[in-house]
Amino acid sequence: MEQCTKAAEQGDARAQYKLGLSYDNGEGVEKDRNKAAYWFMKAAEQGDADAQTNLGWCYHNGEGVEKDQKKAVEWFTKAAKQGYVLAQYALGVCYEYGEGMEKDKKKAVYWYTKAAEQGYAEGQHLLGWFYIHGEGVEKNMVKAVEWCMKAAEQGHAKAQNNLGWCYDYGNGVEKDTVKAVYWYKKAAEQGHAWAQYSVGWHYAWGEGVEKNMVKAVYWYKKAAEQGHAWAQYSVGWHYAWGEGVEKNMVKAVYWYKKAAEQGHAKAQNNLGACYDNGKGVETDKKKAAYWYTKAAEQGDADAQTNLGWCYHNGEGVEKDQKKAVEWYTKGAEQGHAWAQYNLGACYDNGKGVETDKKKAAYWYTKAAEQGDADAQTNLGACYHNGEGVEKDQKKAVEWYTKGAEQGHAWAQYNLGACYDNGKGVEKDKKKAAYWYTKAAEQGDADAQTELGRCYHLGWGVEKDKKNAAYWYTKAAEQGDAWGQYQLGECYYEWKGVEKDMKKAVYWYKKAAEQGSVLAQNKLGNIRRWYDMGEEVEKDQYKAVNNVTYLSAETIIQGSIGVYAKDDAIVNRPVVGEKGYDDPKNIYCPYCGRKLPVDARFCMGCGKKLEEEE
Repeated sequence: MEQCTKAAEQGDARAQYKLGLSYDNGEGVEKDRNKAAYWFMKAAEQGDADAQTNLGWCYHNGEGVEKDQKKAVEWFTKAAKQGYVLAQYALGVCYEYGEGMEKDKKKAVYWYTKAAEQGYAEGQHLLGWFYIHGEGVEKNMVKAVEWCMKAAEQGHAKAQNNLGWCYDYGNGVEKDTVKAVYWYKKAAEQGHAWAQYSVGWHYAWGEGVEKNMVKAVYWYKKAAEQGHAWAQYSVGWHYAWGEGVEKNMVKAVYWYKKAAEQGHAKAQNNLGACYDNGKGVETDKKKAAYWYTKAAEQGDADAQTNLGWCYHNGEGVEKDQKKAVEWYTKGAEQGHAWAQYNLGACYDNGKGVETDKKKAAYWYTKAAEQGDADAQTNLGACYHNGEGVEKDQKKAVEWYTKGAEQGHAWAQYNLGACYDNGKGVEKDKKKAAYWYTKAAEQGDADAQTELGRCYHLGWGVEKDKKNAAYWYTKAAEQGDAWGQYQLGECYYEWKGVEKDMKKAVYWYKKAAEQGSVLAQNKLGNIRRWYDMGEEVEKDQYKAVNNVTYLSAETIIQGSIGVYAKDDAIVNRPVVGEKGYDDPKNIYCPYCGRKLPVDARFCMGCGKKLEEEE
């Protein structure tokens, strides 16, 4: 240091520069930026390019001298014109960001090119970047690849990542995911977060490498720990689904939150869903709505749909059907199937908007074409009833079939009804029973009742009164009035169960309380048994009470079982009367009701009886 100092004091430019470096880095002397700048100035004034460049950085950063971007540019320019590569690069930076001069991307490219042509890796990388984005130069992906390759081969991590991207998407080169992964890995191993994320993504999807969820999570975590939002979201997703790691919703929430706080929309939506459903955190509808809103405002269609649902049901926010429609619309216009279905339902039912069956059918169609089973079923109903579209039973069947094949219970029931009644398809009782069974096994009460009828009458299945009673019971226990009435009939008439008048009355009452006129009429008929003590224990209270089911509002229209004051029953023998057990009795072809041979109307369903062709 003594010799260097002496030489510097004697005016030796290189010694002055070296002495400046020593003070700048604290090597051999105590670190002193002011002295560093002093000696850089001495050397720079003698034309030393290294010193000019370093002095430029001193002015650029305000180290050892007062910050002055214009003076920085002056010194960078002096060195750059001497062909000094670091100065050329530095001058490119100043032009790129408008530091010390007006921003000029073309001049930035000019100086980066100068540095790149001398083999400076950072210059090559930046020149490649400008060709990729077409800034300061015409976009040229072939040249971008050329310069990225030069820098990548020198081990420049950013260039390696960019080169991987070029191979990944076939930009400037033929698409090659194997080469993409190769370059991503090169950068990832140097700690480049985006490259680490990209390697994880390729392992997750098996593109360019064999699919390996464990390795995917490994690389996602590397990037996530550096604060990479997409990687944090991805780690959260893997913990949520238990892919590549053991399922852990608490950890999923941790990583979703990390990404969400950085503004990652998908992470915000998923975090909202965790709060919504109490997964990994306590259920908190307000926080769910908060995060859905954050994501929805960024245009995330999932979040827009979820937020619409919150407003629709008043969960976490005040119930507001109009806002629900607003958010459903935003999601629907982005092609979100569930949003389209929900928006269709709003128009269908006049929730938040005026009822508009055409718009309902429009949005149901949009969702149905994407495979949404709810929408397919509702669209089938639109065609079935001619609501919003021209009535078309064949199209109704088409859409019911699509929904039914996806396991949608109501679609299966409706499809069964189409086959049952020959609506849009040729009547086929076997197919009707098949689809009724599919729906009934999922707990659809209407299907359970109809399946009971199929077993009762042997339509599409072998006649089996026990199975009929079984399915009527399933429907009745769900509160289905028709199932309750039919179950009452089973106990009343020995159909698949042991005769039990108390149970018959119980189920008739259940149906009657729901407004079933048939059950009400039946209870009125039973009144005489309580009165006479036939089949049930004599009970005057129940005898009087059951008469109330025969008020003027419940009298069945037509002449099919009106209960008169003299207890006369039209077209149907009462228990104990002649003809009740007549072997010549017939059955209603519509509902299976047992009737006398001369009946003109069915007391069970009220339909006029006609001879079958």
